[in-house]
Amino acid sequence: MDRKYSFLMPFLFALVLGLGIKFGYELNNRIGHKAPIGSHISDSRLEEVMRYIEVKYVDTVDRDKIMGDAIASMLEKLDPHSFYIPAEDLAQVNESLDGEFDGIGIEFFIVKDTIIVVSAIAGGPSETQGVQSGDKIVMIEDSIVAGVSITNEQVVKYLRGPKGTEVHIGIRRAGADEVLNYTITRDKIPLTSVDVGYMIDDSVGYIKINRFSAHTYEEFMAQLDKLKEAGMKRLLLDLRQNPGGILTQATMIADEFISGRSMLVYTMGKAYGTVDYQAKIDGEFETGYLAVLIDQGSASASEILAGAIQDYDRGLIIGRRSFGKGLVQEQYDMSDGAAIRLTVARYYTPSGRCIQKPYDERDAYDSDLNHRFETGEYLSIDSLQFPDSLKFETQGKRVVYGGGGIMPDIFVPIDTTLDLEYLAGIQMFVPSFVYKFYSNNPQGFKQYTNSAYFKANFEVTNQWFSEFLAYAKEEGAEIDMAKIAKIDARLRTLIKAHFARQLWKEEGFYPIFNSIDKTYLKGYEDLKKFKGF
Repeated sequence: MDRKYSFLMPFLFALVLGLGIKFGYELNNRIGHKAPIGSHISDSRLEEVMRYIEVKYVDTVDRDKIMGDAIASMLEKLDPHSFYIPAEDLAQVNESLDGEFDGIGIEFFIVKDTIIVVSAIAGGPSETQGVQSGDKIVMIEDSIVAGVSITNEQVVKYLRGPKGTEVHIGIRRAGADEVLNYTITRDKIPLTSVDVGYMIDDSVGYIKINRFSAHTYEEFMAQLDKLKEAGMKRLLLDLRQNPGGILTQATMIADEFISGRSMLVYTMGKAYGTVDYQAKIDGEFETGYLAVLIDQGSASASEILAGAIQDYDRGLIIGRRSFGKGLVQEQYDMSDGAAIRLTVARYYTPSGRCIQKPYDERDAYDSDLNHRFETGEYLSIDSLQFPDSLKFETQGKRVVYGGGGIMPDIFVPIDTTLDLEYLAGIQMFVPSFVYKFYSNNPQGFKQYTNSAYFKANFEVTNQWFSEFLAYAKEEGAEIDMAKIAKIDARLRTLIKAHFARQLWKEEGFYPIFNSIDKTYLKGYEDLKKFKGF
């Protein structure tokens, strides 16, 4: 079968593998275990081989690289989620869990070898210094960065750095004859893990969580309180494409939904035994109706939250089978500034399910998401068969399954009416087109005083749509009008949603974007009718 959707799979798997899960730190804190220390590496066979290489090998070698590659290879042989983090990558790998990074606080695009500021993050050092949307960064320190084929990774490397350090940038601004020079002191910049919260109608609210980092519970509660004040009685919680993160952030959110002092998840490992995580508080949404959206990109802490809600019959789980990561990692820092994340336990949902999918055959594990497409799982749940040994029961005696992710209560297939691969190749040009169009004509949007009015009245005209296609073609997209006709409505909605993002950020974007999302629409429909199990 043509692997029509395979382009999505490496991205999804990389997200899950990259974020991992910070369970080990919490296990360590709760139990008081220290990192297991074996024989010193200087006494090991690895060090012995390294000495032979250094003394006898025909060429000079990079000792640190060889040792790092060897450690990475060892960990890779254990399981799919134990891995090595080189010292130079550690800060960036950790920042998604820390919920912040050190930098100057801008969002940017690179358009035709030019760094364009999309926005300066509110309250960040760039905004404080006066950096504006539409500014073009042409100098960083003493280096010219315009017209030199600079990459996103290089820009990040230049602009990020320890809090309190300075970076000098030169900016070209519309209407200014000279390059504007700024010296910006880097600071802590928050990474938001809750994308948005808004009311769909008078009684149904929607919250989307993109990962579980250090501040997710705090962000979630701010949105929950806001929606409750607006009259929310039913909540649609979106965990799709959420690769996980910090265990306690997920359990604290579960505690807001599940009553009593119920066990929310437990972990078991050779060094730690069994550790229970229990509900501790009277939650803010223990009685409201609840539905949770999941898909094949929902992993780890997302599965813990969805699993607890499902096992206690607390709400509907809607979408497609989740990723299936039930392994717990602990991070150990090494003497050279590198670190390893080592699997130390498995976690189990309240009914006793371990949702970790098999990884005996690593090639099969790595290609699992693509295999699901090839076997028709994204189109029909009937393609799945689980043995009786993986059957478990919820509190209300409903049958659920372990051994391979969280199975939804209500299945939603992928949209087969769209050529998703072609759509992805075109829609990647939408954000930069919208930004360019908006920055050249901000006055044309002043009539739209709020996002609701914009959603109801704004239309992407045929002229604008033609300009977008011309822009995409100029940037290298293949324009096939027969294929464009099939995705016309979706592309127009995406363009509209990105215009709304320019005006109101995520609060403008998601209400429009979700209007073409089949799983979201199905979740809303079923939640409106849901009366409990």
